[in-house]
Amino acid sequence: MQRLIIFASNKTHHASHLNSAPGWVFDFIAIKFMKYSKAPLSISDQITRLKERGLIFHDEQKAANYLSNISYYRLRAYTYPFQDNSDPNHPFIKGVSFEDIINLYIFDRRLRILVFNAIEKIEIALRTKIINIFSLKNGSHWHENLALYRKRYFFDKILMHYMKK
Repeated sequence: MQRLIIFASNKTHHASHLNSAPGWVFDFIAIKFMKYSKAPLSISDQITRLKERGLIFHDEQKAANYLSNISYYRLRAYTYPFQDNSDPNHPFIKGVSFEDIINLYIFDRRLRILVFNAIEKIEIALRTKIINIFSLKNGSHWHENLALYRKRYFFDKILMHYMKK
């Protein structure tokens, strides 16, 4: 059996919200829930399942610790390159170990941290440049000048943000 839930919202995020006359605009969102028939697996059952599919474990206790902190289902995305996904049993390629999957997960985590760190530095530098340019040209409270905004909506949004603080 499938369930269908419908949500109605009076806030839209498209152009008509910014440009239309005041009034009520509704979005209707329908979400269909699939019947989920898989039973949950304990950590030891997860290890057993992975072993049945051909994954090698050098240290099952360490693997259990990883699975209890990272989650079998989160790690699942990292197992795809090491499996025959055309087979419904998803067997692992010979010689692949749990440590190979963990190493890929750790590499991805470290890469994500480096990328977000770089993005943050770029964002801060860009915001600083914008603030400096606008402050020198329009004064220290340039963000309160309605004439600098193309649309009143953005000015009001920023003003509301400062009023909440």
